[in-house]
Amino acid sequence: MPADLAVIGLGHLGLPLARAATAASVATVGHDPDPRTVAELRAGRLPAEDGPGTLTAAELRRMLSAGFHPTTEDAVLERVRTAVICAPTRLGEDGVLDLRAVGAAARALAPRLRPRTTVIVESAVHPGATEEFVRPLLEDGSGLCAGRDFHLAYSPSRADPGRRDRDLARVPRVVGGLTPACTEAAAAFYGRLCDKVVRARGPREAETVRMWETNYRHVNIALANEMAVFCHDIGVDLWDVVRCAETKPFGFQAFRPGPGVGGHGTPVDHVGTGHPLRMVGLARDVNGRMPLYVTQRSAALLNEHGKSARGARVLLLGVGYKADTGDQEGSPAPEIASRLMELGAQIRYHDPYVPGWRVGGREVPRVDCLYEAAAEADLTLLLQHHRTYDLQGLAVKAQLLLDTRGASPAGAAHRL
Repeated sequence: MPADLAVIGLGHLGLPLARAATAASVATVGHDPDPRTVAELRAGRLPAEDGPGTLTAAELRRMLSAGFHPTTEDAVLERVRTAVICAPTRLGEDGVLDLRAVGAAARALAPRLRPRTTVIVESAVHPGATEEFVRPLLEDGSGLCAGRDFHLAYSPSRADPGRRDRDLARVPRVVGGLTPACTEAAAAFYGRLCDKVVRARGPREAETVRMWETNYRHVNIALANEMAVFCHDIGVDLWDVVRCAETKPFGFQAFRPGPGVGGHGTPVDHVGTGHPLRMVGLARDVNGRMPLYVTQRSAALLNEHGKSARGARVLLLGVGYKADTGDQEGSPAPEIASRLMELGAQIRYHDPYVPGWRVGGREVPRVDCLYEAAAEADLTLLLQHHRTYDLQGLAVKAQLLLDTRGASPAGAAHRL
C-alpha cells in the first residue's frame, strides 16, 4: 500500500513515532522483521516487551483504524517519501553498541530506495555510525549517493515512557543531516509531528547529543546511588538531603537513587576511538552494584527483625525499569529476585503492567490482592513506584517495607 512514511522497527522507538505520524495524518507503514510482533500489532495487541508506557491498546487500535499497516514485507519500503530506522541496539560484551539490527534495516531498505527519499536514523548509535556504517550500506545497495540522490540524517530519540506530558510533539527534536539540504529535509518531516526542531551541525553532532544525554543520566544516578550508600552508612537521611538540596535554583539538579538503572538508553564509555570515558565506565560499575546492595539491605532488615532470608516471604512491587510502564529492558528486578532466591527467599511480585514474569527460567507467582499479600510477606520491597500504589496504605499493611525509591512518607518505611 502507498505511504508517505515507513517506520522500520516497531519497538519502543518506532511505535511512538508511528503513533505521532498517524495522528498528524501521515500515511504510515510499519516494518519489522519479527512476524510475532507484526501479528500482535495487527490484532490490536501490544507486544509484551512494548506494553503500557510505549502506547496503549486503544491508541494502537486508533492507529490501525487510521490506516497504520504493520508488516514484515520489504516491498512496503518502496516509494515512501521518508524512512526512519528505529531498529533496537544494545551493548555487546565488548561494551560497544551492537548495530546488527540497524544494518539489517539498512540492507532491507537499500534496494528499494528511490531518489529524493529522506532516510533518518533514530536508533541509538555511536558518533559516526550514520556516515560510516549506515551510509555505505544504503549507497551500495541502491546505487544512489547520499546527500546528492537522497537525504540522510540522524535524530536522537527522546522518548520518556510512561510520561504522557512528554510525548513526541512536546519534546524538541534534534536533527543533523549529511548536508544542509539533508538537515532541512529531516527538519521538514519532524516539523509535521512536533512543536520545535533543533538543527545540529551534522549527524555526528546529533549522534553525540544522544550519547551525552544518556551518559549524563547514568553518571548523575551513579552519584546519587553512591550518596545513598554513604548516607546510610553514616546515619544521614538521604531523602531529606535531596529535598533540601533541590531548592538551590542554580548549579544543582536533583537525581534520585534506586535499585539499579534500566531502560533502553545504555551508557557508552568508549566507541573504539582510543578515548574511553572513564567517568561513564565508573558510573556503570556503581549502578551495576545496586541490585547486590539492595539484596544485602533486604537481608539485613530481615535479620534486624529476627528473620532469616532463608524461607522469608518477599513481595516485590514493580518489576519494570520505569514507573507506570511494563517495559522491563535493563530492569534491576530480575537480578534482585535471583539474588534473594539464592539466599532461600520465597519471591512473589505485583505489577499492574506485567501480567507474567519469569526469572532464570522460573515463573514467579503474581499476587492479585496487594494489601493481603503485603500483610502476609515478611518483607515488601518497592522497586518501582507506580502511581496506582498507595504507599501510606501499604506501609500500614506491610510487616516490613523497604522503599528503594524514597516515595513513601517519611517514617512510614525503611528507605534506601
